[in-house]
Amino acid sequence: MKLGLALSIACIFLAFLPFAACSTGGGRAPVAPQKPFVVKSPQGDRTDEYYWVRDDNPDEKRADVLDYIAAEQAYTNAYLSRLEPLQDKLVREMRSRIKEDDSSAPAYDRGYWYWQSFAAGAEYPVQMRQAGTMRARDAAAPVETLLDCPALAKGEDYFAIGDYSVSNDGKWLAWTQDVTGRRIHTLHVKNLVTGEVLKDEIPGVLENVEWASDNATVFYIKQDPVLLQSGPVYRHRVGTPVASDALIYDEADKTLTAGIRASASREFLLIDQEGYDTNELRAVPMLHPEQAAVVVLPRAAGVRNYADHLRGRWIIRTNENARNFRVVSASEAAPADRATWRELVPHRTDAAIDGVSLFEGAIVLAERVEANARVRVIPWAGGQGFVVPAPEAAYTMNLGDNPDSWNTSVRVVYTSMVTPRTTMDVDLATGARTVRKIQPVLGYDASKYASVRVWAPSRDGKRIPVSISWRRDAYAQDGAHPLLIEGYGSYGIPTDAEFSNSMVSMMDRGVAVALAHVRGGGDLGQNWYEDGRLMHKQNTFNDFVDATDFLVAEKWGAKDKVFATGASAGGLLMGAIANQAGDRYRGISLGVPFVDALTTMLDETIPLTTNEWTQWGDPREKAAYDYIRSYSPYDNIEAKAYPAMIVSTGLWDSQVQYYEPVKYVARSRRLRTDANPLILHVNMGAGHGGSSGRFEHLKDVARQQAFFLDLAGIAD
Repeated sequence: MKLGLALSIACIFLAFLPFAACSTGGGRAPVAPQKPFVVKSPQGDRTDEYYWVRDDNPDEKRADVLDYIAAEQAYTNAYLSRLEPLQDKLVREMRSRIKEDDSSAPAYDRGYWYWQSFAAGAEYPVQMRQAGTMRARDAAAPVETLLDCPALAKGEDYFAIGDYSVSNDGKWLAWTQDVTGRRIHTLHVKNLVTGEVLKDEIPGVLENVEWASDNATVFYIKQDPVLLQSGPVYRHRVGTPVASDALIYDEADKTLTAGIRASASREFLLIDQEGYDTNELRAVPMLHPEQAAVVVLPRAAGVRNYADHLRGRWIIRTNENARNFRVVSASEAAPADRATWRELVPHRTDAAIDGVSLFEGAIVLAERVEANARVRVIPWAGGQGFVVPAPEAAYTMNLGDNPDSWNTSVRVVYTSMVTPRTTMDVDLATGARTVRKIQPVLGYDASKYASVRVWAPSRDGKRIPVSISWRRDAYAQDGAHPLLIEGYGSYGIPTDAEFSNSMVSMMDRGVAVALAHVRGGGDLGQNWYEDGRLMHKQNTFNDFVDATDFLVAEKWGAKDKVFATGASAGGLLMGAIANQAGDRYRGISLGVPFVDALTTMLDETIPLTTNEWTQWGDPREKAAYDYIRSYSPYDNIEAKAYPAMIVSTGLWDSQVQYYEPVKYVARSRRLRTDANPLILHVNMGAGHGGSSGRFEHLKDVARQQAFFLDLAGIAD
C-alpha cells in the first residue's frame, strides 16, 4: 500500500473520532481535549489537563479513553505504514535466528530432570520432566508433561506462568498463571499420577507457590487488591474449601513486599518481607505447616539480611557494616544473635556480593566486579575459593537453575553482547566446566562481531562503564555510523552485558549498540546504586548524557545519528534526558515509561507507590516533592524542540499505569515546537512486559528498530 493511500484511509477513520484531524500531507496527530484537574498535595496544588485519561477499572476502560487511544493508534499505524516492509523483514530476520523446536538444558531436582520444550511455531513452551539420577536421565523412564502451556494459553491474549512447584513425593504440581498481564494470577493444582487438574482453584494470588513436606499443603500469597505487588501469606490444604485457608502472616507495613521460597535444606518455608532499605525473614517448619511463622532475622533500619538454611546453619548475606555485603554463618538456634556469627566472606569495596546459593559441597557467590557479573565458589569453611573464568572484557555470568542442594556442580549461565547464552555446570570441587547447552542462533557467526568495555568520564569525576558491540565488516569507529544507547539506572538493578537476538539486526546494518551502566543501578556495587536514587537521582540522567557526549567525542557514533532507548524506570531516564538534553539525540524510545513520577508518588492507591518512596522520595515532604518535580518528565515538558520519539505501553500494566505514557504524549504534542514524529503504541492485551508470546514480542522490537533505522536513513 502506498503511503498516501494509507494516510487517506487513516484520515477517514480518524474523522469519526473526537480527538484528531488528519491530512495526506503527512497528517496531523490526535489532539486530546484539555480537562483541567487539580492534583492536591501538602506542598501545593498542580493542574493536570490530561488526568481524565485515567480509568482504574480493572476490567474495562471508559469509552472516551478508548476512543482517544484508538485515535493515537490509528495515527501511529498510518505513520508506520510505509515502514511495514522493513518491520516485517526485521521480524523475519529475528525469527529466522530462533531454533523454533528447541529445549532448555535439563536441571536435576530430587529424582527428576526438568526442562521446557518449544515446538516449531509455538509461542509458549511445554514444561517437561523425566526420572533419573543426579548423573543422567533414565532413558527407560517416560517423559512426562507437567504443563502444556500452548493448550493453557489457547484463546488468551496474554499468558504467563508465574511459578510452579512439585511436591516432595513428586506426585503433585501447583502452579500460578496470569492471563491479564497485571500479575493477577490464579493458583491451580494437578495430580501428576492421574493428570487430573483439581478444583482447588485460587484466584488473585501472586507468583510464588511452595509445597510443605506433607505433600498436601500449599503455601501462596494472596494479592493485595489495590497495591497488587504484595499481600498476606496463606496455606491451603489440597481438597479443602479455599474459604478455610489459614492466614500465616500479613505484613502491616505496605512499603514492604512479600515473597516465599523453600530453604536449600527444604526444612523451612521462608517468608521474605522485602524493602529497599530494610527487610525481615520469617520461617515455618515444612514438617509442621500449621505452626506460626517465626522471626528468623528481625528488621532494622538500613539493614538488609538475606538468609538461607543448610547443614544445620543459617548463611546470611548482610549489609550490616558492609555496604557491598559480606557473608556470615549463624547458628540454627539463634541466627539473629551477632555473637554466633562467623564471617565467611568479608566485605570488599571493589566487589559486591549480589547473591548466595547453598550446596552440600560448597557455597556459591554471585559477585559483581567492574560492572561484570561473575561466580565464585568457596568452601563451607570460608576463604577465597575460585572464580569461574570468563574470556571477555564485558560479560555476564549468573547462577542458573540450581534447585537441588545435593548437586555436586553449580549451574552457571554465561553470555556477552556478542556471545549467545551458554549454560554450563561447574564442578564444586575441581572447577571443571561442562557445557550443557549453547543457545542456538541460526545463521549467526560470532567471529563477525566484537564488543568492548570503555569508561566515560562524568561531570563530577566518576568513571561510567559503557559496553559496546558492533559488526566488524559493517561498522567503523569513524564518527559516521549510527549509535544506539540503552539505559536503566534504578533499584540497584544492573544493566548486564547480555546477548540480544534482536540487536543482531541493528549491528548487521552498521549500528553500534551501547549499554550505559549509569548510577542508580548496581553495576559498580551499592555506592553506585545509592548515588543514583532519592536526592541523587539526577546523577542517573547526567551519567547517560555524559556517556553520550563521550561516545560521540570518541567517534563511536555520528552526532546526528545517536538514538536512546529505555523501559520502565529506564523510560523515566529517557523522558528526563529528552527534557534536559534532547538535542543530543535523533530519536528516543520510551517503553512502558514511568514519566509522571510526582503525581504517582503522591497517590497511595497506585500499585508500587508506597514501597517506592525509598527509591524516589516521599513527596509529602517538601524537599522530596521539589526534587522529584525538578526531573519528573511529565512536569518538565516545555515549548521547545524535541527529538523524534516512539512511546509504548500496555493497557493493563500494573507497574506503570497506561495513563502515564498516554498523558505524556498528549502534553508533549501540545507543547513541543518541532516537526519530529511522536507516536504512541498501546498494546491492548498486555501489561508491563508487553506481548507474552516469544514471536509476538518480536513485533514490538521490530517496530522500534524500524523507527530508528528510518530516522538514521538506513533502508533495505
